[in-house]
Amino acid sequence: MMKYELALVLSAKIEDEERAAMVEKVQAMITTAGAAITNVDEWGKKQLAYEIQKMKEGYYYFIQFEGKTTVPAELEERLRIEETVLRFLCVKQDA
Repeated sequence: MMKYELALVLSAKIEDEERAAMVEKVQAMITTAGAAITNVDEWGKKQLAYEIQKMKEGYYYFIQFEGKTTVPAELEERLRIEETVLRFLCVKQDA
């Protein structure tokens, strides 16, 4: 099992309930892929470095999990089609 961290930026235009549902959906994607979530860190609404889809702000989340090496590819494949996800990045953490 490898340790990973998923950085997730969600649209600032969605409601709180919809945003919470999206984070839970991402967590469900991780667990159904066979990984175990170790930590979820919510940074809140932050200024973006540059405009993305005409938005200047986004909600930042960092989800740490342990799983097989196939999990990040599965996640990226599913996150690409989500409209409320502005950006994401899954990286392997050092041991």
